[in-house]
Amino acid sequence: MTSAVQRHARKARGFEARVAYAVCLLREAAEDHAGRVVQANSLGVEGMVLTDMIARHDLPIAVATLDTGKLHAQTLALIPRIRERYGVDVQVYRPSVEAVVQFVGRHGENAMFDSLALRKACCAMRKIEPMQRLLAGHSAWVTGLRREQSEARRHVPFYELEDNGREKFYPLADWSEADVWHYVARFDVPYNPLHDDWYASIGCAPCTRAVSAGEDPRAGRWWWEHGATKECGLHLQPEVASA
Repeated sequence: MTSAVQRHARKARGFEARVAYAVCLLREAAEDHAGRVVQANSLGVEGMVLTDMIARHDLPIAVATLDTGKLHAQTLALIPRIRERYGVDVQVYRPSVEAVVQFVGRHGENAMFDSLALRKACCAMRKIEPMQRLLAGHSAWVTGLRREQSEARRHVPFYELEDNGREKFYPLADWSEADVWHYVARFDVPYNPLHDDWYASIGCAPCTRAVSAGEDPRAGRWWWEHGATKECGLHLQPEVASA
C-alpha cells in the first residue's frame, strides 16, 4: 500500500514562496497578539504542518486541540507525539461530561445519524462549546483551512477579523494538497496514519470514512447527508454555527 506522502507529495512552482509567506503570517500573528494567539490543531495533516512551522521557527504561539470523546485512537496518539517531537505542551479541551451524558441519555450514542439537527447538536456540544473555551482570552487564532479543500472554503482569506473582534489566520489558504504533503516529506512531519488509509479529512470516528481516489476530500465527512454544507460549525459565522 502506498502512503499518503507517496500519493500526494509533489513540489510545485512557488512552493518556497508559499512556505515563506505562511511563516510570515505566523510571525505576524505572534508579534501582533503577543501571548494571546493560539493554533487550533485539528490533528489533521494541515494542523500538523502548522505546528511544525510554529515549533521550527520558535514562535510564541500556543497549540491546542479538541478531544471530542469520539476521536480515533490514531488521532489521539498524535498529542503525545507532538509533545515528544517538538517539546510543545498541547492544551486539550473536552466537552462537558454532564452535557454528553444528558445528550446520549436523551438521544443515544448514534444520534448524529438520525437527523441533521441532532448531528449539528452533537457537533455543538462536542466541538463548538469546547472551542469557545479554547479561544477564551485569545485575541487571535490560527487554523489550517485551505481553499482547495471544498467549495465552501474556496474563498478562505489569509486572515480576517471575526465579528467578535478576534483575528483569524489561515497561513495555508493557498496551499495545494501536493504542497502540504511535500512539506510533510521534507521535514518528516508526524501525521495521522489514517491518511495512509485514504482518510482525507478526519473528524470524529462515527462521522468519518475513507474516500476513493479522485473523490472530494470532504466526501468522507458526514457522508450520509445530502445537500448540506459538510461543516461542523467551527468555521462558520455564529448564526450558522449555533444551528
